[in-house]
Amino acid sequence: NDRLGKKVRVKCAPNDLVGDFKKLVAAQIGTDPSKIVLKKWYKEYKDHITLSDYELHDGMNIELYYR
Repeated sequence: NDRLGKKVRVKCAPNDLVGDFKKLVAAQIGTDPSKIVLKKWYKEYKDHITLSDYELHDGMNIELYYR
């Protein structure tokens, strides 16, 4: 979700890095990937960790914030 409450579906692989995922999201919503912060609850996802390490799977929702 972005600050306007829109939902975006992004195709990616479980072994993609969070940083690569941010680039895919940024391309779809039209913003700079360095300004995106991804969180679930209060945990901020680090760019060098894979999506599967965070146990992110198909259909899950992630909170998107801007720096």
